[in-house]
Amino acid sequence: MEDIRLQMKIYLAPLEGITGYIFRNAYNGIYGSADKFFAPFISPSEKCPLTPRERKDLIPENNSGINLVPQILTRKSEYFIEAARELHTMGYGEVNLNLGCPSGTVCAKGKGAAFLTDTPELQSFLDDIYSYAATEDMKISIKTRLGYYNPDEFYDLMDIFNDYPVSELIIHPRIRSDFYKGDPRKAHFAYALEHSKNPLVYNGNIFAVKDYDDLTKQFNISLDPVMTGRGLISDPSLADKLKGIASETDFEKFRRLHDTLYHEYQKVMSPDINVLFKMRELWSYWQVLFDGKERDIKRLLKAKRYAEYEEIVYQIILSP
Repeated sequence: MEDIRLQMKIYLAPLEGITGYIFRNAYNGIYGSADKFFAPFISPSEKCPLTPRERKDLIPENNSGINLVPQILTRKSEYFIEAARELHTMGYGEVNLNLGCPSGTVCAKGKGAAFLTDTPELQSFLDDIYSYAATEDMKISIKTRLGYYNPDEFYDLMDIFNDYPVSELIIHPRIRSDFYKGDPRKAHFAYALEHSKNPLVYNGNIFAVKDYDDLTKQFNISLDPVMTGRGLISDPSLADKLKGIASETDFEKFRRLHDTLYHEYQKVMSPDINVLFKMRELWSYWQVLFDGKERDIKRLLKAKRYAEYEEIVYQIILSP
């Protein structure tokens, strides 16, 4: 069982504003237990398949040694194909289609999870992009929710996905209105295990080894690969724990991760407060590691200068 765990594949889900190239490089260099990273989505337009900021995040020199998959968010196949072509010239052999984002601004434009409501247009879209993929030797994976309004929408969606050579179907078993709350609808993922013709990846609420073990018992199968986003950000040792490399949080590695991110953000951002906003966002996840330090973390989240932040943060991380 331990050998199986050691070999299991763990994917880092994309979190906008967090899992950019600075985080990916720091995490990969210090922990190295994630097998595939998914970049925060790009949203191509008619005249701009990638913005300069998106290109900087994805260029190979900023992602050396990282197994990275760019994610594309659009409902226009021509925009998807143009972005995929651009990414192919950068050396990418796989891209991911975002059919799961529940954001109000995204869904208002019919993208992300909202695209799941228009199955005729979705089928036409998939016809186009998989025809392109066949000519360019490009893999296209899909990250999806169960549906928009009702989880039972998933039954028809599964029939649609089965018509295409989806390299990996990553299922977050919630509907749009669930956002990230409540328990994932595991019965629908069990349906996917039984009926999908494409390789599956489970995504949703894996915050600890127990969560994975519970899924294994429920599905009577060792899920592999699995994708985790909030869980791995909250506890960067999670991938090590899932693989049996560590049994508890490695605070020495955590300190190195914190320091690396803090100093790398200082190189590309200014003034102090912008870097501290970025660190505050990370601490909104990391705080779960530091029981009893709630008062210090509240002070940290209000810090406005580097000196103030550093004084508080090292009180926290030097004595977890």
